[in-house]
Amino acid sequence: MPPQPPRDFAGLFERVSPHMAALDRFMRTEVEHFEPEIRGMAAYCLDTSGKRLRPTMVFVSGWQGEGVVSDDLVRAAGVVEMVHLATLVHDDIMDRAEIRRNRRTAAREFGPDAAVLLGDALFSQALHVASQFPTTEVCRLVSESTRKVCSGEIMQTLRRRDINISLADYRRMIDLKTAELFRVSCFLGARLSGHDLEFARAADRFGHHLGIAYQIYDDLADFVGEEQRIGKTLGTDLATGKLTLPLMLLLESVSPEERAAIIASLRGGQPLDLAASRQRMQEMGIGAGIVRAIDEELAISAAALKPHAERAPVALMLQLGEMLKAQVASLQAAPVMR
Repeated sequence: MPPQPPRDFAGLFERVSPHMAALDRFMRTEVEHFEPEIRGMAAYCLDTSGKRLRPTMVFVSGWQGEGVVSDDLVRAAGVVEMVHLATLVHDDIMDRAEIRRNRRTAAREFGPDAAVLLGDALFSQALHVASQFPTTEVCRLVSESTRKVCSGEIMQTLRRRDINISLADYRRMIDLKTAELFRVSCFLGARLSGHDLEFARAADRFGHHLGIAYQIYDDLADFVGEEQRIGKTLGTDLATGKLTLPLMLLLESVSPEERAAIIASLRGGQPLDLAASRQRMQEMGIGAGIVRAIDEELAISAAALKPHAERAPVALMLQLGEMLKAQVASLQAAPVMR
């Protein structure tokens, strides 16, 4: 019988804890490569308090057994995490977010001008580390993914307050800005641990659809989550006029008069009222449609691994999808979703 994904989510993080400890040591070493004048700022960003989903994907996609920690996987995990952290620094500037990981954002701590350059420095260091692998494949893949992530963010920024965004447009933006790093994390984990290209491509597809599901979840959390539990400023999508799936479905569901009022507010640069929007989402039953979209992506991601069910990484990889389902269920328990 194929190995089944364990339901003890804490157990997953316990199993990768030796890898995370090695990643912590690697990140502390990387801080020393920054110029002395900005090391404190780099250390502020390269903290250890985040979820570290992308490094976890590298480690589980390249799983080689209990306690087996590969230096190559640690470095690859460090690279994708630095790229991710750089994007967060830039995102928080554009969203004017105050809180990230339950503390002040880099933009709030150091000012937006310094923060944008700090994000650039993090990107540069990530690519420097990627270039040190004996094969050019890692640097090529990471640099391409970095470009795509930035392209997705540019697309979303340019189309703020644009009510003509289609579902295909939305899907394209989240493909680039979120699913891309999930995808490359899984691919690199599989390749660097010696798996064949067939499995690496399956891991790639798994990560891609998991990333789409995660971004839809994150967009939903921006509407219905609790800042203290999520650990970051919420409501920024509404405040900055990003047309994400929850708002798109809301616009499709309300009366023509209410839709016109929402559009007028968006086009006029007026932030929509978060509490009122939550209330309307609850009344229109929009949360259920968003959860279905997440479930569909998770089903596709799991199906990608089905032909490889006997391989060591698969059970742990599937557990990542189960964890996201649990997070979605937690949101569904919120009053606005009931």
